[in-house]
Amino acid sequence: MAWIALFIAGLFEVAWAYSMKLSEGFTRPVPTLITFAAMFVSFGLLAWAMRSLPLGTSYMIWTGIGAMGAFLVGIAFLGEAATPMRITAALLIASGIVLMKLSSS
Repeated sequence: MAWIALFIAGLFEVAWAYSMKLSEGFTRPVPTLITFAAMFVSFGLLAWAMRSLPLGTSYMIWTGIGAMGAFLVGIAFLGEAATPMRITAALLIASGIVLMKLSSS
């Protein structure tokens, strides 16, 4: 269950990053509220998962899901560049996530 909670926490991290971008510096009320609600859920699930998962593993996977997800959302919905170097960097992050998961008991 902790791994599922951690994965969902990562998805909520993507949601709050995206809604924070849409909030335009917290000047738009609805995206701002979504940002803080998603942050609350994301941190809560991360804290719950950390009760049984190692700190380093939990935090790296959570931030990795958030980084990868925000990268993909930026490309898909915000028209951000998908250059070879950015894609390579994202693949390196994904590789780290996989290796961290495989190294956990």
